[in-house]
Amino acid sequence: MSDKFQAVVIGGGPGGYVCAIRLSQLGLKTACIESRGSLGGTCLNVGCIPSKSLLNLSEEFHKAQHLSNKGIEIGEVKLNLSKMMKNKDKAVTILTKGVEFLLKKNKVAYFKGAGSFKSKNEISIKDDQNKESLIQAEKVIIATGSVPVSLPGIKFDEKIIVSSTGALKLDQVPKKMVVVGGGYIGLEMGSVWSRLGADVHVVEFLDHITPGMDKEISNELMKILKKQGIDFHMQHKVETIKKNNSGASIKTIDKDGNKKDFECDVVLISVGRQPNTNGLNLKKIGVELDEKKRIKTDKNFKTNQDNIYAIGDVIAGPMLAHKAEDEGIAVAENIAGQSGHVNYDTIPGVVYTTPEVASIGKTEEQLKELNIKYKVGKFSFMANSRAKAIDDAEGFVKILADEKTDKVLGAHLIGSHAGELIAEIGVAMEFGASSEDIARTCHAHPTFSEAVKEAALSVDKRAIHS
Repeated sequence: MSDKFQAVVIGGGPGGYVCAIRLSQLGLKTACIESRGSLGGTCLNVGCIPSKSLLNLSEEFHKAQHLSNKGIEIGEVKLNLSKMMKNKDKAVTILTKGVEFLLKKNKVAYFKGAGSFKSKNEISIKDDQNKESLIQAEKVIIATGSVPVSLPGIKFDEKIIVSSTGALKLDQVPKKMVVVGGGYIGLEMGSVWSRLGADVHVVEFLDHITPGMDKEISNELMKILKKQGIDFHMQHKVETIKKNNSGASIKTIDKDGNKKDFECDVVLISVGRQPNTNGLNLKKIGVELDEKKRIKTDKNFKTNQDNIYAIGDVIAGPMLAHKAEDEGIAVAENIAGQSGHVNYDTIPGVVYTTPEVASIGKTEEQLKELNIKYKVGKFSFMANSRAKAIDDAEGFVKILADEKTDKVLGAHLIGSHAGELIAEIGVAMEFGASSEDIARTCHAHPTFSEAVKEAALSVDKRAIHS
């Protein structure tokens, strides 16, 4: 006789495990199924967490090499890559085990294996020995995340031609690395290996990096990364990538038809991700997909099948861990008869390069397209006391507010701690705050957050320190 659950979550990533915990908190008998063998999904295992570990460690290595410029004399700085990778793996293990503890603490049944639909209410779970077990579910939430996309006809071997997964596990620093795609992931991983000594080249099809981001911020980021030694080849299309004895050969063509070839040890293909829905048997139970193979849902995350829901990377919207988490909580509350809701206008995005980039709400380009009249307030970290005192003053804060009502419509930051500073603006936007509200809030001195206050003051042309 198979186990019966009121709710079953397929996928134990940030959306899935958070959803399962919330369902259990709300009194539903809940199970969570994860195929990876460890919880936390792409984010904890081969995404956000290991990449942030390497970004931090590579930045520490880079800083240590230049400490003598600041009056701190040390001996020769050496890289021990294998120790650095062990440190990264340790962080991943601690966090994934922590999630397992949270499921246990919240009385969520955890099944290791690949989940798929036998019917709308029956889930098959196959473990790594291909042994099958069945469970019954009144409600099912699909939270299986996404997988990296390659270029047509090019397969990842995760040694020479790598996705972000392989880029996190290289056993030596490449002499030359080509990154195909100038988005968040490509720039973060390119930054890591550049700081550790690789000659990094970014090949991007568009005329700017970080597509969808405010153009002014995007241009500033590229300028700073160029200064750090990363080469950019914009408006170049990759024609072929072929492995050879020493690595890979890449043939590209630019917008004017000029051909350019690259030889490199490693090529990182970072051109996006796609929903991970293969093997779920969605067709068998009639769950509808859209033209991008994402699961179609209504505003309550319900599919066209009454008892089946979907959240996170498998549905429309930005593929971000925190977006999936919020959807997980919202769908759990909806299933329990409450009123779960996600405000998609206040989901921040962060690029963890040095300096960090953070964005929330509308960009200038979007406001122009929507014909919304707006005011701009900007403040440079060059005029921020804390940033200057610690010699970390690249970048600026930019706040966009409605011309008539002064309501904050968006904010875009490039600079140290941008990923933390954006949260203040997120709270302000959730409460419908004006730039005046931020400007009249007392900020501690000396802090980076004062740049947010000054940018808010600047909306009305009354910044004090610039």
